[in-house]
Amino acid sequence: MSHADFVHLHLHTEYSLLDGACRLDRLMDKAHDLRFPALAITDHGALCGAIDFYQAARNKGIKPIIGCEVYVAPGSRFDKKTSSGGRDVYHHLVLLAKDEVGYRNLIKLVTAAHLEGYYYKPRIDKEILAKHKEGLIALSGCLASEIPELIQREQLDKARATVDWFKQTFGAENFYLELQNHTIPEQINVDRQLI
Repeated sequence: MSHADFVHLHLHTEYSLLDGACRLDRLMDKAHDLRFPALAITDHGALCGAIDFYQAARNKGIKPIIGCEVYVAPGSRFDKKTSSGGRDVYHHLVLLAKDEVGYRNLIKLVTAAHLEGYYYKPRIDKEILAKHKEGLIALSGCLASEIPELIQREQLDKARATVDWFKQTFGAENFYLELQNHTIPEQINVDRQLI
């Protein structure tokens, strides 16, 4: 049986608290029907559904990709201050484990986010991200991510510098600009700049 040419790499399940509604059983049935060869889980700030997702995917013959959409503090994860009621204390970033080392590093990052960086959300920072980068692939993320936010504020030089930081940190082969098409005007502008 041939496979679909598409794989979801940014996907929230029922375990993505207050954000996802995809039930694992229905998700895997649909992914199987569409002949997806693989599927990622990238719930916000947590890996609570990773094992259930892994088992459900394997039972349907789908390669599971374990990931997380983490929250990254703009400075240190230890800083606990805001000027706008919480929204300026983190950016989104999608991380995918490409092997067991990456999975273990993802666990370390998510754990540190909850134990050390929790402020409004469980946050990491670029310091700990660089320390635990091995085995991980990073995607630039949605409109609430650092690079798209800089593009929206027309700070293209800072956006390019941030792209360079991720490429230097993860390696060009492990960092990808994420394009989304939700027909949102801001998204269209961001995608145009990312391309």
